[in-house]
Amino acid sequence: MAQALEVAILFADVVGSTQLYDRFGDEKASETVARCLRAMKDATRTNNGAVIKTIGDEVMSTFPSVDDAVGAAVQMQALISSGDDEIQVSIRVGCHFGPVVQEQNDIFGAAVHTAHRMTSQAKSKQIIISGTSVNKMSPEWQAQTRQIDVATVRGRNDEVALFEVLWQPDEATGMFPAIDWASKAKNVTKLILNFSNKELVVDNKRKGISIGRADDNDLVVKGNLISRMHARVEMRRGKFVLIDQSTNGTFLETV
Repeated sequence: MAQALEVAILFADVVGSTQLYDRFGDEKASETVARCLRAMKDATRTNNGAVIKTIGDEVMSTFPSVDDAVGAAVQMQALISSGDDEIQVSIRVGCHFGPVVQEQNDIFGAAVHTAHRMTSQAKSKQIIISGTSVNKMSPEWQAQTRQIDVATVRGRNDEVALFEVLWQPDEATGMFPAIDWASKAKNVTKLILNFSNKELVVDNKRKGISIGRADDNDLVVKGNLISRMHARVEMRRGKFVLIDQSTNGTFLETV
């Protein structure tokens, strides 16, 4: 019998598995992919999750909470990236929290498609989750995320905010607070930045500016904590996005 429930859906897959087979042959590549799948399944079960199915080099799992799902994702990344095998591989992970219908050990629904879309947006060694998922996280986990973009999902009229989970130690300095860009940017046609008697406008004519210590930036800001190329502000699909490129991080103060 079908059962309706709300869960965190996670997809994790091996990056570049086709190239593994071409480069190392079927036997070694199969062993490597199998090792990754075991690590992903173990991390799922360790973090209160359930493995729904494997699809080639991909694992699909569900969790009772987003915190559990992200904990599993971080464990997956750590286990696989630290592998001592001669064949080095990496994975990408996507997650979304939402309603599903569970039937005969499988799940169905729009939330499943959204979760898979998060995975397709992730790069090697990345964990990408939806804005809906971030809202369900504990404050401790929310502090380890940053918004990087928005994306469209098949079957949905609205855009989905994409957040990256910063799981590697050297990423911690690159964090900045999550901003609800979508709601703040509605009906906004330009963004005006003022600093040290200089005014810059980001709009349809000028879709991006650079900020940093180096003199060739559009907005030059001097300081010991400012990187040469510190950040960019861009207009994307009618919304304004801050892209942090610094060592010490970029912090936003909302008003």
